[in-house]
Amino acid sequence: MSQSLCLALIALALVHPAYAQTGPATAMTAAEVTAQLQKAAAASPEMMVARMVNTDAYRVNVVKRTRPQGAIAHDVGTEVHYIIEGSATLITGGTIVRPAGGGPPTAVTIRDGASRVVHPGDIVLVPVRTPHWYSEITSPLTYLEVRFDVKER
Repeated sequence: MSQSLCLALIALALVHPAYAQTGPATAMTAAEVTAQLQKAAAASPEMMVARMVNTDAYRVNVVKRTRPQGAIAHDVGTEVHYIIEGSATLITGGTIVRPAGGGPPTAVTIRDGASRVVHPGDIVLVPVRTPHWYSEITSPLTYLEVRFDVKER
């Protein structure tokens, strides 16, 4: 993990009281993450999630995407994505566009957003209510997702 990511996470923990815990740390081994992702692949091979911890204040997951899903904006919870492996085109901002007459969730897109290609080591901050969409998965994308200030479940 890069020094800047470590410093950012430490700073977040220091300024956000929801991160002050009295119990022991929570940890997942690489084998546990892999096992959860493999189990999730049986149900949804396009998007798998290994959940480390999910509370009312924060969520920590490892997400693996093999195909694009639809655009989304969360009403609660700012997200940080730290890209572990793979590459993809990420579009953020702009306006969510739903197909006329409905359609599958994967058909939801973004108009007039900012596009960037993400690679291992990149960090993305997605503020609450910001449209975001991995519109193209160049190679299977795995990232650490940290969501904080989550109040709804």
